[in-house]
Amino acid sequence: MGGPHECQSTKAGNRGGAVCSSEEGSVMELERRGCIIQLYGGVNQGREEPLGKAKPFCISKREVWDAYRRVRANKGSYGVDGESIEEFEEDVSNNLYKLWNRMSSGSYFPSPVKRVEIPKADGGRRALGIPTVTDRIAQTVVLGRLEPVLDRRFHPDSYGYRPGKSAIDAVRTARERCWHYEWVLDLDMKAFFDNIDHGLLMRAVRKHTDETWVLLYIERWLNARVAQKDGTLIGGEKGTPQGGVISPLLANLFMHYAFDAWMQRSCPSIPFERFADDVICHCTTEKQAQWARSKIKTRLEACGLELHPKKTKMVRCRGKGSGSFNFLGFTFRPRKAKNRRGEYFVSFLPAVSNKALKRMRQTLRRMGLHRRTDLSLKDLANLLNPLIRGWINYFGHFYRSALFRLVQHVDWILIRWAKRKYKRLRKRTRKASYWLHRIRTNQTQLLVHWSY
Repeated sequence: MGGPHECQSTKAGNRGGAVCSSEEGSVMELERRGCIIQLYGGVNQGREEPLGKAKPFCISKREVWDAYRRVRANKGSYGVDGESIEEFEEDVSNNLYKLWNRMSSGSYFPSPVKRVEIPKADGGRRALGIPTVTDRIAQTVVLGRLEPVLDRRFHPDSYGYRPGKSAIDAVRTARERCWHYEWVLDLDMKAFFDNIDHGLLMRAVRKHTDETWVLLYIERWLNARVAQKDGTLIGGEKGTPQGGVISPLLANLFMHYAFDAWMQRSCPSIPFERFADDVICHCTTEKQAQWARSKIKTRLEACGLELHPKKTKMVRCRGKGSGSFNFLGFTFRPRKAKNRRGEYFVSFLPAVSNKALKRMRQTLRRMGLHRRTDLSLKDLANLLNPLIRGWINYFGHFYRSALFRLVQHVDWILIRWAKRKYKRLRKRTRKASYWLHRIRTNQTQLLVHWSY
């Protein structure tokens, strides 16, 4: 909205036929329910204060409104109540007012979290916990208070779910350190989000905030029950739902004290990169890597976490016997590279992993584009380009040529589509390939990967 979120035409009774936007009208509705906007020196500071001293907790309506806008922008699935963000918006003013009133008075209690299982790359299933829209907004309010305070305390080599940091930054740092350290310790934790100890986590939260309502609601979210597919309620003893708005920040805070700060004290000579529970440690010798593995295992067990015995491994990055490891969708291993003089040599580099390529091909297969003969080639391009652009923008940062198999697969889908759509190309794969080659040559910008 920008500037003061008051609508002058509404305050004047809409004189002159002026019309407020829907957002301004919603905020005005909240203001009419008992809040004012304070102006300091004529400049709106964006802070709303509740009238009177009736509410025990000082939460502004503006915070609730901004949290709602963030949740609406992120979209997401519905929770156990079946209410989508669109249904929530049908009576947004009343819904937001009720939430603000309950949070300010201490009577807000979260609903159970809906359990959803999604497939993992290794063939297993990952359990997600989906809060309701109302709970997501409430968690975003707390996130807005806590994140600025906590983020500046985190270790610089913690990259997961942090403003200004990304997975690409973590991969880039890991690549550079693999050139200087001979050994890598690849750590994998079993069911990290499900095993976070509530007592230790709340101790960490209390270290950084003394706001009663923040502590109260975080504890209630941690103890919220999980609704199974059959409707039964379980859990609440440990863990934080993977899928909640506040969960990544709480997980980072837990790992900051369980791992990051401890590594600075106990193993200062071993650099690392951490993205949530994915950790890479760099060691000079194999003996140091074995020592670090033993110490880290003991430390994590003391914090209620467990290293996966099969997925945690030590990998050599230089010399004979060099191995490979996966990190954030990339496989690190020895690869052919070219120096500034045009000479080829072998370097330890990341490139898109086979698992990531398989997931991308499965995504394309589920779309069933080769059967969509009702669409034109331009329509197919409009469906494919956002996906391909996202994959290239992420995995193309390092060793882009490894994506060649993916773009080959996309072109093969288009050849199959052309053989179904055009009678003259049926059962003529070579002719369909020539047809696609001519289009690719003449319309380079039609599909994203054709221009690379």
